[in-house]
Amino acid sequence: MSQSGTGNVGSPDPVAADERRPSQAADQLEERPPSPEIDISKPNIARIYDYYLGGKHNYAVDRQTAEQVLKVVPDVHLLARLNRHFLIESVRWLAQEAGVRQFLDIGTGLPTQQNVHEVAQSIDPDAKVVYVDVDPLVRVHAEALLANNPNTIFLTGDLREPEDLLGRPELRDHLDFSQPIALLLVAVLHFIEDDQQAYHSVKTLCDALPSGSYLVLSHGLKEESLEQMRAVYHRASLSGRPRTEEEIRRFFDNLTFVGCGLARGADWVAPDRPKGTAEGDKVLSLGDPEAARKLPIMCAIARIDR
Repeated sequence: MSQSGTGNVGSPDPVAADERRPSQAADQLEERPPSPEIDISKPNIARIYDYYLGGKHNYAVDRQTAEQVLKVVPDVHLLARLNRHFLIESVRWLAQEAGVRQFLDIGTGLPTQQNVHEVAQSIDPDAKVVYVDVDPLVRVHAEALLANNPNTIFLTGDLREPEDLLGRPELRDHLDFSQPIALLLVAVLHFIEDDQQAYHSVKTLCDALPSGSYLVLSHGLKEESLEQMRAVYHRASLSGRPRTEEEIRRFFDNLTFVGCGLARGADWVAPDRPKGTAEGDKVLSLGDPEAARKLPIMCAIARIDR
Protein backbone atom coordinates (compact mmCIF):
# COMPACT_ATOMS: atom_id res chain seq x y z
CA MET A 1 0.00 0.00 0.00
CA SER A 2 1.67 3.05 -0.93
CA GLN A 3 0.77 6.65 -1.35
CA SER A 4 2.83 9.62 -2.37
CA GLY A 5 3.11 13.13 -1.05
CA THR A 6 2.93 12.39 2.66
CA GLY A 7 6.25 14.02 3.49
CA ASN A 8 9.27 12.92 5.49
CA VAL A 9 8.83 11.08 8.76
CA GLY A 10 12.28 11.83 10.03
CA SER A 11 14.82 10.39 7.61
CA PRO A 12 17.53 12.46 5.92
CA ASP A 13 16.67 15.01 3.28
CA PRO A 14 17.95 14.47 -0.28
CA VAL A 15 20.85 16.90 0.10
CA ALA A 16 24.19 15.19 -0.37
CA ALA A 17 25.93 14.25 2.87
CA ASP A 18 28.97 16.44 2.19
CA GLU A 19 26.72 19.49 1.68
CA ARG A 20 25.00 19.26 5.05
CA ARG A 21 25.87 21.63 7.84
CA PRO A 22 27.05 20.05 11.13
CA SER A 23 23.77 21.08 12.74
CA GLN A 24 21.83 19.24 10.04
CA ALA A 25 23.84 16.08 10.62
CA ALA A 26 23.21 16.33 14.37
CA ASP A 27 19.48 16.71 13.79
CA GLN A 28 19.44 13.48 11.83
CA LEU A 29 20.79 11.59 14.82
CA GLU A 30 17.55 12.42 16.63
CA GLU A 31 15.04 10.93 14.25
CA ARG A 32 11.60 10.95 15.78
CA PRO A 33 8.53 8.98 14.74
CA PRO A 34 5.22 10.76 14.12
CA SER A 35 3.53 8.74 16.88
CA PRO A 36 4.74 7.32 20.23
CA GLU A 37 3.44 3.85 19.29
CA ILE A 38 5.99 3.59 16.46
CA ASP A 39 9.21 1.84 17.55
CA ILE A 40 12.23 3.08 15.61
CA SER A 41 14.75 1.14 17.69
CA LYS A 42 14.12 -2.03 15.65
CA PRO A 43 14.09 -2.52 11.86
CA ASN A 44 10.71 -2.77 10.18
CA ILE A 45 9.84 -4.63 6.96
CA ALA A 46 7.59 -1.90 5.53
CA ARG A 47 10.18 0.80 6.17
CA ILE A 48 13.00 -1.32 4.69
CA TYR A 49 10.92 -1.88 1.56
CA ASP A 50 10.27 1.86 1.40
CA TYR A 51 14.05 2.38 1.44
CA TYR A 52 14.48 -0.08 -1.45
CA LEU A 53 11.99 2.00 -3.46
CA GLY A 54 13.85 5.23 -2.70
CA GLY A 55 11.26 6.48 -0.22
CA LYS A 56 11.70 8.71 2.81
CA HIS A 57 9.57 6.88 5.37
CA ASN A 58 12.41 4.99 7.06
CA TYR A 59 14.91 5.36 9.90
CA ALA A 60 18.57 4.65 10.55
CA VAL A 61 17.94 1.14 11.87
CA ASP A 62 15.97 0.28 8.72
CA ARG A 63 18.64 1.66 6.42
CA GLN A 64 21.34 -0.32 8.23
CA THR A 65 19.47 -3.59 7.68
CA ALA A 66 18.67 -2.67 4.08
CA GLU A 67 22.33 -1.99 3.37
CA GLN A 68 23.24 -5.40 4.78
CA VAL A 69 20.73 -6.96 2.37
CA LEU A 70 22.21 -4.98 -0.52
CA LYS A 71 25.59 -6.54 0.17
CA VAL A 72 24.21 -10.03 -0.52
CA VAL A 73 21.41 -9.10 -2.98
CA PRO A 74 22.63 -6.06 -4.94
CA ASP A 75 19.54 -6.12 -7.18
CA VAL A 76 17.04 -5.81 -4.33
CA HIS A 77 16.15 -2.24 -5.44
CA LEU A 78 15.27 -3.61 -8.87
CA LEU A 79 13.31 -6.45 -7.28
CA ALA A 80 11.20 -3.95 -5.31
CA ARG A 81 10.54 -1.84 -8.42
CA LEU A 82 9.56 -4.89 -10.45
CA ASN A 83 7.14 -5.97 -7.76
CA ARG A 84 5.68 -2.47 -7.67
CA HIS A 85 5.29 -2.49 -11.43
CA PHE A 86 3.35 -5.76 -11.23
CA LEU A 87 0.97 -4.27 -8.65
CA ILE A 88 0.28 -1.16 -10.71
CA GLU A 89 -0.21 -3.04 -13.98
CA SER A 90 -2.47 -5.59 -12.27
CA VAL A 91 -4.75 -2.92 -10.83
CA ARG A 92 -4.85 -1.12 -14.17
CA TRP A 93 -5.80 -4.34 -16.00
CA LEU A 94 -8.43 -5.30 -13.43
CA ALA A 95 -10.10 -1.89 -13.63
CA GLN A 96 -9.82 -1.38 -17.40
CA GLU A 97 -10.22 -4.87 -18.80
CA ALA A 98 -11.91 -6.97 -16.12
CA GLY A 99 -14.26 -4.23 -14.94
CA VAL A 100 -13.42 -4.67 -11.24
CA ARG A 101 -14.42 -1.71 -9.08
CA GLN A 102 -13.48 -3.00 -5.61
CA PHE A 103 -9.99 -3.65 -4.28
CA LEU A 104 -8.85 -5.18 -0.99
CA ASP A 105 -5.10 -4.60 -0.54
CA ILE A 106 -3.67 -6.48 2.46
CA GLY A 107 -0.13 -5.79 3.62
CA THR A 108 -0.23 -2.53 1.78
CA GLY A 109 3.04 -1.05 3.03
CA LEU A 110 4.18 2.55 3.09
CA PRO A 111 3.36 5.32 0.60
CA THR A 112 5.11 5.54 -2.74
CA GLN A 113 4.11 6.58 -6.27
CA GLN A 114 0.96 5.34 -7.99
CA ASN A 115 -0.99 3.68 -5.24
CA VAL A 116 -3.84 1.25 -5.75
CA HIS A 117 -6.52 3.88 -5.20
CA GLU A 118 -4.78 6.34 -7.52
CA VAL A 119 -4.57 3.81 -10.34
CA ALA A 120 -8.08 2.41 -9.91
CA GLN A 121 -9.76 5.78 -9.38
CA SER A 122 -8.02 7.31 -12.39
CA ILE A 123 -10.10 4.82 -14.39
CA ASP A 124 -13.27 5.09 -12.30
CA PRO A 125 -13.43 7.73 -9.53
CA ASP A 126 -16.08 5.63 -7.78
CA ALA A 127 -13.83 2.58 -7.42
CA LYS A 128 -13.68 1.41 -3.81
CA VAL A 129 -10.38 0.54 -2.11
CA VAL A 130 -9.63 -0.88 1.33
CA TYR A 131 -6.03 -0.87 2.52
CA VAL A 132 -5.07 -3.20 5.37
CA ASP A 133 -1.80 -3.27 7.28
CA VAL A 134 -0.66 -4.13 10.78
CA ASP A 135 2.04 -1.42 10.91
CA PRO A 136 1.10 1.71 12.91
CA LEU A 137 3.35 3.91 10.75
CA VAL A 138 1.42 2.83 7.67
CA ARG A 139 -1.81 3.78 9.43
CA VAL A 140 -0.50 7.25 10.29
CA HIS A 141 0.41 8.04 6.70
CA ALA A 142 -2.62 6.38 5.15
CA GLU A 143 -5.10 8.21 7.35
CA ALA A 144 -3.46 11.55 6.58
CA LEU A 145 -3.41 10.87 2.84
CA LEU A 146 -6.93 9.49 2.61
CA ALA A 147 -8.70 12.01 4.81
CA ASN A 148 -10.54 13.53 1.83
CA ASN A 149 -11.11 10.34 -0.17
CA PRO A 150 -14.45 8.76 0.83
CA ASN A 151 -14.00 5.84 -1.58
CA THR A 152 -10.78 4.66 0.10
CA ILE A 153 -10.31 3.57 3.70
CA PHE A 154 -7.55 2.08 5.83
CA LEU A 155 -8.02 -0.70 8.39
CA THR A 156 -5.49 -1.98 10.89
CA GLY A 157 -5.45 -5.73 10.44
CA ASP A 158 -3.26 -8.81 10.20
CA LEU A 159 -3.21 -11.19 7.23
CA ARG A 160 -2.62 -14.00 9.71
CA GLU A 161 -6.09 -13.33 11.19
CA PRO A 162 -8.37 -13.44 8.13
CA GLU A 163 -11.54 -14.30 10.06
CA ASP A 164 -11.14 -11.20 12.22
CA LEU A 165 -10.61 -9.03 9.17
CA LEU A 166 -13.62 -10.44 7.32
CA GLY A 167 -15.75 -9.80 10.38
CA ARG A 168 -14.93 -6.09 10.50
CA PRO A 169 -18.11 -4.03 9.92
CA GLU A 170 -16.06 -1.25 8.27
CA LEU A 171 -14.94 -3.71 5.60
CA ARG A 172 -18.47 -4.92 4.93
CA ASP A 173 -19.81 -1.37 4.87
CA HIS A 174 -17.22 -0.23 2.32
CA LEU A 175 -17.14 -3.24 -0.02
CA ASP A 176 -20.13 -5.04 -1.53
CA PHE A 177 -19.43 -8.76 -1.12
CA SER A 178 -22.09 -9.61 -3.69
CA GLN A 179 -19.94 -7.99 -6.41
CA PRO A 180 -16.41 -8.92 -7.64
CA ILE A 181 -13.50 -7.87 -5.44
CA ALA A 182 -9.80 -7.93 -6.29
CA LEU A 183 -7.77 -9.34 -3.40
CA LEU A 184 -4.21 -7.98 -3.54
CA LEU A 185 -1.55 -9.98 -1.66
CA VAL A 186 1.55 -8.45 -3.16
CA ALA A 187 4.93 -9.24 -1.58
CA VAL A 188 3.38 -10.08 1.77
CA LEU A 189 2.91 -13.86 2.05
CA HIS A 190 6.64 -14.55 2.17
CA PHE A 191 6.65 -12.82 5.57
CA ILE A 192 4.40 -15.57 6.96
CA GLU A 193 6.81 -18.41 7.68
CA ASP A 194 4.23 -20.99 8.76
CA ASP A 195 2.93 -22.73 5.63
CA GLN A 196 -0.33 -23.89 7.17
CA GLN A 197 -1.10 -20.39 8.35
CA ALA A 198 -0.24 -18.83 4.99
CA TYR A 199 -2.39 -21.26 2.97
CA HIS A 200 -5.25 -20.95 5.45
CA SER A 201 -5.25 -17.16 5.21
CA VAL A 202 -5.41 -17.15 1.41
CA LYS A 203 -8.11 -19.83 1.23
CA THR A 204 -10.25 -18.15 3.90
CA LEU A 205 -10.12 -14.80 2.11
CA CYS A 206 -10.76 -16.25 -1.35
CA ASP A 207 -13.67 -18.38 -0.07
CA ALA A 208 -15.32 -15.20 1.25
CA LEU A 209 -15.24 -13.47 -2.14
CA PRO A 210 -17.97 -13.83 -4.79
CA SER A 211 -17.53 -15.51 -8.15
CA GLY A 212 -15.79 -13.22 -10.64
CA SER A 213 -13.38 -11.90 -8.02
CA TYR A 214 -9.60 -12.06 -8.50
CA LEU A 215 -6.50 -12.91 -6.50
CA VAL A 216 -3.36 -10.90 -7.31
CA LEU A 217 -0.25 -12.34 -5.68
CA SER A 218 3.51 -11.94 -5.81
CA HIS A 219 5.94 -13.99 -3.75
CA GLY A 220 9.69 -14.37 -3.32
CA LEU A 221 11.08 -17.45 -5.07
CA LYS A 222 13.33 -19.80 -3.13
CA GLU A 223 16.76 -19.24 -4.64
CA GLU A 224 20.19 -18.67 -3.12
CA SER A 225 19.96 -14.87 -3.20
CA LEU A 226 16.68 -14.76 -1.26
CA GLU A 227 17.95 -17.33 1.21
CA GLN A 228 20.84 -14.95 1.93
CA MET A 229 18.36 -12.10 2.27
CA ARG A 230 16.29 -14.22 4.64
CA ALA A 231 19.37 -14.80 6.81
CA VAL A 232 19.92 -11.04 7.14
CA TYR A 233 16.29 -10.53 8.11
CA HIS A 234 16.44 -13.31 10.69
CA ARG A 235 19.52 -11.76 12.29
CA ALA A 236 17.47 -8.58 12.62
CA SER A 237 14.59 -10.56 14.20
CA LEU A 238 12.44 -10.18 11.08
CA SER A 239 10.49 -13.02 9.53
CA GLY A 240 10.75 -14.17 5.94
CA ARG A 241 10.48 -17.34 3.92
CA PRO A 242 10.78 -17.57 0.14
CA ARG A 243 8.96 -20.58 -1.35
CA THR A 244 9.43 -22.86 -4.33
CA GLU A 245 7.33 -22.42 -7.46
CA GLU A 246 5.17 -25.40 -6.53
CA GLU A 247 4.64 -24.07 -3.01
CA ILE A 248 3.56 -20.71 -4.45
CA ARG A 249 1.27 -22.43 -6.95
CA ARG A 250 -0.65 -24.01 -4.08
CA PHE A 251 -2.03 -20.58 -3.15
CA PHE A 252 -4.02 -20.73 -6.40
CA ASP A 253 -5.69 -24.11 -5.87
CA ASN A 254 -9.13 -24.15 -7.57
CA LEU A 255 -8.57 -20.71 -9.13
CA THR A 256 -8.29 -19.91 -12.84
CA PHE A 257 -5.08 -18.22 -13.98
CA VAL A 258 -5.31 -15.32 -16.40
CA GLY A 259 -2.61 -13.75 -18.56
CA CYS A 260 0.68 -15.62 -18.45
CA GLY A 261 -0.31 -17.53 -15.31
CA LEU A 262 2.21 -18.03 -12.52
CA ALA A 263 5.42 -16.63 -13.97
CA ARG A 264 8.53 -14.64 -13.16
CA GLY A 265 7.79 -11.01 -12.40
CA ALA A 266 9.56 -9.80 -15.54
CA ASP A 267 7.06 -11.73 -17.68
CA TRP A 268 4.34 -9.40 -16.39
CA VAL A 269 6.10 -6.23 -17.50
CA ALA A 270 4.15 -4.58 -20.32
CA PRO A 271 6.70 -4.26 -23.16
CA ASP A 272 4.68 -1.67 -25.09
CA ARG A 273 4.00 0.72 -22.20
CA PRO A 274 5.16 4.27 -23.08
CA LYS A 275 7.96 5.40 -20.79
CA GLY A 276 8.37 8.82 -19.24
CA THR A 277 4.69 9.70 -19.60
CA ALA A 278 3.21 8.90 -16.23
CA GLU A 279 3.78 9.76 -12.61
CA GLY A 280 5.66 6.89 -11.03
CA ASP A 281 8.04 6.08 -13.88
CA LYS A 282 10.85 6.49 -11.37
CA VAL A 283 9.43 3.52 -9.48
CA LEU A 284 8.79 1.58 -12.68
CA SER A 285 12.22 2.08 -14.25
CA LEU A 286 13.56 -1.47 -14.48
CA GLY A 287 16.91 -0.77 -16.12
CA ASP A 288 18.51 -3.86 -17.65
CA PRO A 289 15.74 -6.19 -18.95
CA GLU A 290 18.04 -9.21 -18.68
CA ALA A 291 18.70 -8.50 -15.01
CA ALA A 292 14.96 -8.13 -14.40
CA ARG A 293 14.27 -11.55 -15.92
CA LYS A 294 16.57 -13.21 -13.40
CA LEU A 295 14.92 -11.69 -10.34
CA PRO A 296 13.53 -14.34 -7.96
CA ILE A 297 9.89 -13.28 -7.74
CA MET A 298 6.80 -15.13 -8.95
CA CYS A 299 3.61 -13.27 -9.87
CA ALA A 300 0.11 -14.21 -10.97
CA ILE A 301 -3.48 -13.06 -11.35
CA ALA A 302 -6.22 -15.66 -10.99
CA ARG A 303 -10.02 -15.52 -11.17
CA ILE A 304 -12.29 -17.01 -8.56
CA ASP A 305 -14.94 -19.10 -10.30
CA ARG A 306 -17.72 -20.91 -8.46
